[in-house]
Amino acid sequence: MTQWQKTDWRKKSRIQMPEYTDQDTLKAVESKLAKYPPLVFAGEARNLKAELAKASRGEAFLLQGGDCAESFDQFTADGIRDTFKVMLQMAMVLTFGAKVPVVKLGRMAGQFAKPRSAPTEVQNGVELPSYRGDIINELDFTPKARVPDPYKMLRAYTQAAATLNLLRAFSSGGYADMHQVHSWTLGFTEGDKASQYREMAIRISDALDFMNASGLASADNHEMRTVDFYVSHEALLLEYEEALTRVDSTSGAWLAGSGHMIWIGDRTRQPDGAHVEFCSGVQNPIGLKCGPSMTGEDLQVLLHKLNPENEAGRLTLIARFGAGKVTNHLPSLIKTVQEEGANVVWCCDAMHGNTIKSASGFKTRPFDNVLLEVQEFFAVHKTEGTVPGGVHFEMTGQDVTECTGGIGAVSDGDLSKRYHTACDPRLNASQSLELAFLVADELVSLRNQRNNAEPIRAAV
Repeated sequence: MTQWQKTDWRKKSRIQMPEYTDQDTLKAVESKLAKYPPLVFAGEARNLKAELAKASRGEAFLLQGGDCAESFDQFTADGIRDTFKVMLQMAMVLTFGAKVPVVKLGRMAGQFAKPRSAPTEVQNGVELPSYRGDIINELDFTPKARVPDPYKMLRAYTQAAATLNLLRAFSSGGYADMHQVHSWTLGFTEGDKASQYREMAIRISDALDFMNASGLASADNHEMRTVDFYVSHEALLLEYEEALTRVDSTSGAWLAGSGHMIWIGDRTRQPDGAHVEFCSGVQNPIGLKCGPSMTGEDLQVLLHKLNPENEAGRLTLIARFGAGKVTNHLPSLIKTVQEEGANVVWCCDAMHGNTIKSASGFKTRPFDNVLLEVQEFFAVHKTEGTVPGGVHFEMTGQDVTECTGGIGAVSDGDLSKRYHTACDPRLNASQSLELAFLVADELVSLRNQRNNAEPIRAAV
């Protein structure tokens, strides 16, 4: 058998990728990127895989969240900080609910490319190529802006490197101190509308007070002041991915150096396609989006293609069906996984199946629908006796008005006030934290079920 090479994807069919008109410039950019340092390292990817293996067994829980599509123009240190801050708050609440560690995985430092439902779009009778993310072209609706530009890959790399630099500083420099994170959470529960979450917040405070009194939470306790934070993105632009792929000197295996985890979208999961071929050969943890069109036969083939050694923590199945549709699709996929004896992490993406067009013309996602899909996801796993291993949200730490509902009661009429996304609508900070409290309720219920019944089947 011929050994896998990082260029093998070029022999496969490619979709959802730009056709660059200037091949000489493209080759020059790829050559330059190939000389740059990787953004992440093999040891970090292996650590994440080990943590995800725990999530597959119910010994940890995955929180994956961040921007729909990272923007060049909206890139700020404050924006990174605010999203990181909210993810820490969410993780603390989820940790308390699950009573297991939470694996923190940002959609950050690489989420620049987006698949589109059509290759072109029409505005006022003018048809132009679709916007595919800042790493490829520009949002402005002009012929020049929509031409794919290879140099944007270099800017994406620079921004990703800067993002990772700041995230690593926040993770280890005291900003992630557990006491500080909880003080932020307490601020959220002070209002009348958040009274239902105050009881859990008080119980977290009591737990921290006990740890302080026992000396477990002293100021010099490294575990209380630092966190492990990983980054992920959809591996859509394979020229960029290939250029940053390196051989790990320790293991001799290929590593996608663009992020700790990369995932395959629901539109690009063809078993004989370029994206599956690329992801099959790197050692990183791989995510696979599972939408309503995925059949058990599709999943069976992809399980063998992407994780032939059935390695725990290697493959995360990210279910995205839409509220009211989970029970129609998820049980059959769980059955396939069980029949194959496959090690996977089951993760719920409650965003992508719940996008609607509001009466005011904005794309939005109703908070109640997002919550309903999460609840259905947990309900199916309770019925099947399997492990709901994580959640996946498009969110931001900014006070945007892009998704309706939640504790702030964002209405259709509010959407135009702070609608800043370059692509799909995101939960704001308040909605994200509220959702964490509600997911924590599901985790408490699951934990109670485990304590009162036979052990759930963890080999899924």
